[in-house]
Amino acid sequence: MTDRPRGRHARPDTHIDAAPLRQADPSAGDATASERANSDGRETGSASSGARVSQKPTPIAAYTTFRVGGPAASTVVATTRDQLVDAVRNTWRAHDEPLLIGGGSNSLVSDDGFDGTLIRVATSGIERITADVPKGTVRLRVEAGESWDGLVAHAVENGWAGIEALSGIPGSCGAAPIQNIGAYGQELESVLIAVDLLDRRTLEVTRVPADELGLGYRTSTLKRHSGDEPERDAVVLGIEIDLHDNGGLSEPIAYAQLAFSLGVDLGERLAVSQVRKTVLALRASKGMVWDASDPDTWSAGSFFTNPVVAESFARTLPERAPRWPVDSDDDAVTVIPLDEFTGEIKRPAPREAQVKLSAAWLIENAGVHRGFQLPGSHAAISSKHTLALTNRGGASADEIAELARYVQSRVQSEFGVILQPEPVLVGVEI
Repeated sequence: MTDRPRGRHARPDTHIDAAPLRQADPSAGDATASERANSDGRETGSASSGARVSQKPTPIAAYTTFRVGGPAASTVVATTRDQLVDAVRNTWRAHDEPLLIGGGSNSLVSDDGFDGTLIRVATSGIERITADVPKGTVRLRVEAGESWDGLVAHAVENGWAGIEALSGIPGSCGAAPIQNIGAYGQELESVLIAVDLLDRRTLEVTRVPADELGLGYRTSTLKRHSGDEPERDAVVLGIEIDLHDNGGLSEPIAYAQLAFSLGVDLGERLAVSQVRKTVLALRASKGMVWDASDPDTWSAGSFFTNPVVAESFARTLPERAPRWPVDSDDDAVTVIPLDEFTGEIKRPAPREAQVKLSAAWLIENAGVHRGFQLPGSHAAISSKHTLALTNRGGASADEIAELARYVQSRVQSEFGVILQPEPVLVGVEI
């Protein structure tokens, strides 16, 4: 068992996910869960912001797609940006650490819960900006609590391209930049212009350009890694993205599996609606679209990221192991402090090429197959996709963590690769 996390000392990820929820579908919803949690009449309104506040312990399991997680000591539901800012500022000023959660689609929370303030982000709003926008570009400002897939559906309905391959990703728009979500050849990084952040150090709201967020493969300066402090400690309040009006056509298809399913060559364009429909079907076939009746979807999606390793190390793996080259940062700028500049600029040392490996292939070839379950456990590998760890009904966070550690140990023993978990871990160690 893990120690019960308490307030600031728990150091949860500042923003797990920020979409409104419901019991039947944790990846999207309304205030139903909050109303249930506060049905004992102990809910009060914040005098400063109007946010709903409950001192009743709220079961976090009801708000995550894993369906695990003990109670939070208190809950604040913020439906406007002002309410969200006030709630987070008040918690920080009290030297406490808030746990922000919404869709709960990328989190694993301890069975002991969270002895602090759970802030549920239920903000909404999609605004089109027309001033100083290039022709053919559609600029949108989106509140953190908006459903990500709802935003994709809105874009596709209007014939706008740029995020159609990101259909079906659960959770919220506020969580999207933290790990630079991506799938089927598209990443948020390619459309993100800026984010509105509430900075922990200054307690001020600032607009930060996307190129200052250190966006990379499932990471950013906003993300905590293995419990470490993020480089930029802040809460996402909203995002700004640029889409393209291609007359209803998608961006060029850039992922082989998607191209095959669509029956086209890489680089071709199709109707954005056709791309979205195909992506949703692909995700559903892997148990990656939430379905309350299907335990294969009671997960956090892909539990491990695809490891990026040196090319020389990759050559030690079996030839059949899939690998893809990783773009090097050839345009990286070297900054030399003025007081250290000697008049000579040294040529940077050459960097070894890196490649990305398939975590799913490594797991399967380490002997952990779809449907695998440790004896007596209620957690299992999905029957549809090796990368998904699932709750088969009644699983605990400890059981899911135990399965994750087993998978890690098998892959490390077989291939020398330590897989890194993708979900945010709160009070849980992998």
